[in-house]
Amino acid sequence: MVKYVIFDKIGTLTRGKATVTAAKVQEWTLKNFLLWWLLLRLAVNTHWQKRYCNMHAIFISLTSLLLPLVPRMKLRTSSQVGNRKLLEENSINISTDVENFVVELEESAKTGILVASDDVLIGVLGIADPLKREASVVIEGLWKMGVIPVMVTGDNWRTARAVAKEVGIQDVRAEVMPAGKADVVRSFQKDGSIVAMVGDGINDSPALATADVGMAIGAGTDVAIEAANYVLMRDNLEDVITAIDLSKRPF
Repeated sequence: MVKYVIFDKIGTLTRGKATVTAAKVQEWTLKNFLLWWLLLRLAVNTHWQKRYCNMHAIFISLTSLLLPLVPRMKLRTSSQVGNRKLLEENSINISTDVENFVVELEESAKTGILVASDDVLIGVLGIADPLKREASVVIEGLWKMGVIPVMVTGDNWRTARAVAKEVGIQDVRAEVMPAGKADVVRSFQKDGSIVAMVGDGINDSPALATADVGMAIGAGTDVAIEAANYVLMRDNLEDVITAIDLSKRPF
C-alpha cells in the first residue's frame, strides 16, 4: 500500500499559470525602464515559457506598447534576473526595504523575482501561482485514507511553507534541486515504505523514475510523462485518489 505521496508544487499542486501581483521599482531611469521589461521578457522566454505562458503574454504586450514610445538607444550593461540567492551570489546588494518586500511576498505564498543592472538592484516582481481548485480536497482525502502527503519544490522555504499550509500538507522540502527530488523519494523508501511521486516537469523526471509509483500530470512535459508509471490524463489531482483507491481493489 502507498504510504507517502510526494507532490511537486509548480504545475502540480498549482495551476502553473503565474500572474504578476506586485511590483517594486528601485531605479526609475530611462535605461533601467527599458531593461526592466526587456530582461524580464527574456527571463520568461528562456525559463518560464512553458509553465508561465500568461506571463509571457503579459510582457510581450507591455514591451510592444512601451518600446515605440522610447527613443532608440544602445544598451551596454550586465544584468541578472532571478531569486535572492542568485543576486547575492553575484554580490548584488539587497536593501532592507527590498528584503522586507520579498519576505512579505513569500509569506503570502508568492515568489519574488529580482532584477539587477550593472550590479545595482532595479526592481522586484511578485509572482503568484494559484492552487488548483481540487488541491486541498485531494490532500484531505489522502489523510483520510491513511496516506501521508509531502510537498517538494525548488522554491524558497517561506513560499513553500505558505503553500503547504494553505493546502494542508505538513511535511515540506524546499529549495531542492532536480536531482535532490529523487533523493527525497529515496529517503522515504529507506524503511521499505511505498512512495508515489506526482509531478509535471522536466525537473520531476528523476523523482518520478525513482518512486515506486510515478504519476505524471497529463499536461506536463514529455520527459515527465516518459519517466512516470501512470499518466493522469485529465490534469486533475482527484485522479491521484482514484489511482490509489483502484490499486487496493482485487480484480
